[in-house]
Amino acid sequence: MIHNGRRKLPYDAEAALVHLCNADAKLAALIDRAGPFTLRLGHAGTPFSSLLESIIYQQLHGKAAATIHQRVRALFGDDDPTPELLLATPSDLLRSAGLSANKLAAIRDLAEKTLSGVVPLQRAITRMTNEEILARLTQVRGIGPWTVEMLLLFRLGRPDVFPVTDYGVRKGFALTFQRHPRSRPITAADLPAPDPMLRRARRWSPYRSVATWYLWRACDLAAKTS
Repeated sequence: MIHNGRRKLPYDAEAALVHLCNADAKLAALIDRAGPFTLRLGHAGTPFSSLLESIIYQQLHGKAAATIHQRVRALFGDDDPTPELLLATPSDLLRSAGLSANKLAAIRDLAEKTLSGVVPLQRAITRMTNEEILARLTQVRGIGPWTVEMLLLFRLGRPDVFPVTDYGVRKGFALTFQRHPRSRPITAADLPAPDPMLRRARRWSPYRSVATWYLWRACDLAAKTS
Protein backbone atom coordinates (compact mmCIF):
# COMPACT_ATOMS: atom_id res chain seq x y z
CA MET A 1 0.00 0.00 0.00
CA ILE A 2 1.11 3.58 -0.73
CA HIS A 3 0.78 6.43 1.77
CA ASN A 4 1.94 9.92 0.78
CA GLY A 5 4.33 8.41 -1.74
CA ARG A 6 5.68 5.88 0.76
CA ARG A 7 4.64 2.29 1.27
CA LYS A 8 2.95 1.22 4.48
CA LEU A 9 4.48 -1.46 6.65
CA PRO A 10 3.38 -5.07 6.09
CA TYR A 11 3.00 -5.65 9.82
CA ASP A 12 0.81 -4.21 12.59
CA ALA A 13 2.82 -1.44 14.25
CA GLU A 14 0.29 -1.03 17.08
CA ALA A 15 0.55 -4.70 17.96
CA ALA A 16 4.33 -4.36 17.87
CA LEU A 17 4.27 -1.45 20.31
CA VAL A 18 2.00 -3.31 22.73
CA HIS A 19 4.31 -6.32 22.63
CA LEU A 20 7.47 -4.26 23.17
CA CYS A 21 6.03 -2.21 26.03
CA ASN A 22 4.82 -5.36 27.79
CA ALA A 23 8.13 -7.12 27.23
CA ASP A 24 10.57 -4.42 28.40
CA ALA A 25 9.84 -1.58 30.82
CA LYS A 26 12.95 0.43 29.89
CA LEU A 27 12.14 0.18 26.21
CA ALA A 28 8.56 1.17 27.02
CA ALA A 29 9.89 4.33 28.72
CA LEU A 30 11.91 5.17 25.60
CA ILE A 31 8.86 4.62 23.39
CA ASP A 32 6.86 6.97 25.62
CA ARG A 33 9.54 9.68 25.38
CA ALA A 34 10.11 9.31 21.65
CA GLY A 35 6.47 9.32 20.62
CA PRO A 36 4.66 7.70 17.69
CA PHE A 37 6.26 5.12 15.44
CA THR A 38 6.43 6.80 12.03
CA LEU A 39 8.62 4.50 9.95
CA ARG A 40 7.50 4.12 6.34
CA LEU A 41 9.13 2.00 3.69
CA GLY A 42 11.15 3.51 0.88
CA HIS A 43 9.84 3.41 -2.67
CA ALA A 44 9.54 -0.08 -4.09
CA GLY A 45 12.32 -1.25 -6.34
CA THR A 46 13.95 -4.47 -7.42
CA PRO A 47 16.67 -5.96 -5.22
CA PHE A 48 19.10 -5.04 -8.00
CA SER A 49 18.12 -1.35 -8.07
CA SER A 50 18.02 -1.11 -4.28
CA LEU A 51 21.48 -2.64 -3.90
CA LEU A 52 22.84 -0.54 -6.76
CA GLU A 53 21.81 2.56 -4.84
CA SER A 54 23.24 1.18 -1.60
CA ILE A 55 26.64 0.52 -3.18
CA ILE A 56 26.77 4.02 -4.67
CA TYR A 57 25.92 5.58 -1.29
CA GLN A 58 28.51 3.62 0.71
CA GLN A 59 31.12 5.77 2.49
CA LEU A 60 29.80 9.01 1.01
CA HIS A 61 27.83 11.91 2.46
CA GLY A 62 24.21 11.94 1.34
CA LYS A 63 24.42 14.90 -1.06
CA ALA A 64 27.53 13.63 -2.85
CA ALA A 65 26.12 10.11 -3.11
CA ALA A 66 22.78 11.41 -4.42
CA THR A 67 24.59 13.40 -7.11
CA ILE A 68 26.54 10.35 -8.30
CA HIS A 69 23.42 8.19 -8.21
CA GLN A 70 21.57 10.78 -10.30
CA ARG A 71 24.44 10.90 -12.80
CA VAL A 72 24.45 7.12 -13.15
CA ARG A 73 20.69 7.09 -13.74
CA ALA A 74 21.08 9.91 -16.28
CA LEU A 75 23.20 7.59 -18.38
CA PHE A 76 20.12 5.39 -18.76
CA GLY A 77 17.44 7.99 -19.40
CA ASP A 78 17.04 9.01 -15.75
CA ASP A 79 16.07 5.49 -14.77
CA ASP A 80 17.75 2.58 -13.04
CA PRO A 81 19.56 0.39 -15.55
CA THR A 82 18.85 -3.27 -15.99
CA PRO A 83 21.72 -5.63 -15.16
CA GLU A 84 22.17 -6.28 -18.89
CA LEU A 85 22.43 -2.57 -19.71
CA LEU A 86 24.85 -1.94 -16.89
CA LEU A 87 27.18 -4.69 -18.02
CA ALA A 88 27.03 -3.42 -21.61
CA THR A 89 28.00 0.13 -20.60
CA PRO A 90 31.69 1.03 -21.01
CA SER A 91 33.61 1.43 -17.78
CA ASP A 92 34.88 4.87 -18.77
CA LEU A 93 31.32 6.13 -19.13
CA LEU A 94 30.32 4.79 -15.71
CA ARG A 95 33.47 6.22 -14.13
CA SER A 96 32.60 9.62 -15.62
CA ALA A 97 29.51 9.66 -13.37
CA GLY A 98 31.80 9.67 -10.33
CA LEU A 99 32.05 5.97 -9.51
CA SER A 100 35.31 4.80 -7.98
CA ALA A 101 37.08 1.75 -9.37
CA ASN A 102 35.95 -0.32 -6.37
CA LYS A 103 32.32 0.73 -6.72
CA LEU A 104 32.39 0.06 -10.45
CA ALA A 105 33.67 -3.46 -9.75
CA ALA A 106 30.98 -3.92 -7.10
CA ILE A 107 28.05 -2.85 -9.28
CA ARG A 108 29.27 -5.01 -12.15
CA ASP A 109 29.47 -7.97 -9.75
CA LEU A 110 25.95 -7.12 -8.58
CA ALA A 111 24.70 -7.16 -12.17
CA GLU A 112 26.42 -10.47 -12.92
CA LYS A 113 25.09 -12.12 -9.78
CA THR A 114 21.58 -10.84 -10.54
CA LEU A 115 21.69 -12.41 -13.99
CA SER A 116 23.09 -15.67 -12.59
CA GLY A 117 20.29 -15.85 -9.99
CA VAL A 118 22.38 -15.31 -6.86
CA VAL A 119 20.57 -12.00 -6.29
CA PRO A 120 16.89 -12.94 -6.35
CA LEU A 121 14.17 -11.14 -8.27
CA GLN A 122 11.52 -9.17 -6.37
CA ARG A 123 8.89 -11.90 -6.36
CA ALA A 124 11.38 -14.49 -5.13
CA ILE A 125 12.92 -12.33 -2.38
CA THR A 126 9.54 -11.71 -0.74
CA ARG A 127 9.22 -15.47 -0.13
CA MET A 128 12.69 -15.85 1.40
CA THR A 129 13.65 -15.72 5.08
CA ASN A 130 15.93 -12.98 6.39
CA GLU A 131 18.70 -15.55 6.79
CA GLU A 132 18.33 -16.76 3.20
CA ILE A 133 18.43 -13.18 1.90
CA LEU A 134 21.53 -12.41 3.96
CA ALA A 135 23.32 -15.51 2.69
CA ARG A 136 22.54 -14.67 -0.92
CA LEU A 137 23.21 -10.95 -0.99
CA THR A 138 26.48 -10.99 0.96
CA GLN A 139 27.96 -12.99 -1.91
CA VAL A 140 28.02 -9.73 -3.88
CA ARG A 141 31.21 -7.71 -3.75
CA GLY A 142 30.79 -4.72 -1.43
CA ILE A 143 27.58 -5.98 0.21
CA GLY A 144 27.91 -6.80 3.90
CA PRO A 145 25.39 -7.73 6.58
CA TRP A 146 24.61 -4.09 7.48
CA THR A 147 23.61 -3.24 3.91
CA VAL A 148 21.33 -6.28 3.78
CA GLU A 149 19.79 -5.39 7.14
CA MET A 150 18.95 -1.90 5.87
CA LEU A 151 17.29 -3.47 2.83
CA LEU A 152 15.27 -5.75 5.10
CA LEU A 153 14.23 -2.84 7.31
CA PHE A 154 13.51 -0.05 4.86
CA ARG A 155 12.64 -1.74 1.55
CA LEU A 156 11.17 -5.13 2.48
CA GLY A 157 9.62 -4.05 5.79
CA ARG A 158 10.69 -7.11 7.75
CA PRO A 159 9.52 -6.79 11.37
CA ASP A 160 12.30 -8.64 13.19
CA VAL A 161 15.62 -7.12 12.09
CA PHE A 162 18.22 -6.06 14.67
CA PRO A 163 21.45 -4.59 13.20
CA VAL A 164 23.75 -4.97 16.20
CA THR A 165 26.78 -3.53 14.38
CA ASP A 166 25.03 -0.26 13.52
CA TYR A 167 26.62 2.65 15.42
CA GLY A 168 23.30 4.38 16.12
CA VAL A 169 21.69 1.19 17.40
CA ARG A 170 24.64 0.50 19.71
CA LYS A 171 24.64 4.08 20.98
CA GLY A 172 20.88 4.05 21.51
CA PHE A 173 21.18 0.78 23.40
CA ALA A 174 23.87 2.26 25.66
CA LEU A 175 21.76 5.36 26.31
CA THR A 176 18.67 3.31 27.12
CA PHE A 177 19.93 0.29 29.01
CA GLN A 178 23.37 1.03 30.43
CA ARG A 179 24.22 3.13 33.46
CA HIS A 180 25.90 6.24 32.15
CA PRO A 181 26.44 9.76 33.54
CA ARG A 182 24.14 12.06 31.58
CA SER A 183 26.74 14.85 31.78
CA ARG A 184 29.27 12.85 29.72
CA PRO A 185 28.78 12.00 26.04
CA ILE A 186 28.76 8.40 24.90
CA THR A 187 32.21 7.27 23.73
CA ALA A 188 33.36 4.23 21.75
CA ALA A 189 34.29 2.55 25.05
CA ASP A 190 30.66 2.82 26.18
CA LEU A 191 29.22 1.01 23.16
CA PRO A 192 27.96 -2.51 23.94
CA ALA A 193 29.15 -5.69 22.29
CA PRO A 194 26.66 -7.69 20.21
CA ASP A 195 26.08 -10.51 22.74
CA PRO A 196 24.40 -8.49 25.52
CA MET A 197 22.35 -6.65 22.92
CA LEU A 198 21.14 -9.89 21.39
CA ARG A 199 20.31 -11.35 24.80
CA ARG A 200 18.09 -8.42 25.75
CA ALA A 201 16.56 -8.24 22.29
CA ARG A 202 15.23 -11.80 22.55
CA ARG A 203 12.29 -10.41 24.52
CA TRP A 204 11.52 -7.94 21.70
CA SER A 205 11.14 -10.58 18.98
CA PRO A 206 9.25 -10.75 16.62
CA TYR A 207 9.32 -6.92 16.45
CA ARG A 208 13.00 -6.05 16.81
CA SER A 209 12.77 -3.74 13.78
CA VAL A 210 10.46 -1.45 15.74
CA ALA A 211 12.81 -1.55 18.74
CA THR A 212 15.68 -0.69 16.39
CA TRP A 213 13.84 2.40 15.15
CA TYR A 214 13.35 3.56 18.74
CA LEU A 215 17.03 3.03 19.59
CA TRP A 216 17.84 5.44 16.76
CA ARG A 217 15.34 7.86 18.29
CA ALA A 218 17.18 7.56 21.62
CA CYS A 219 20.19 9.11 19.88
CA ASP A 220 18.01 11.92 18.54
CA LEU A 221 16.63 12.63 22.01
CA ALA A 222 20.12 12.70 23.51
CA ALA A 223 21.29 15.15 20.84
CA LYS A 224 18.42 17.50 21.65
CA THR A 225 19.26 17.59 25.35
CA SER A 226 23.04 17.89 24.99
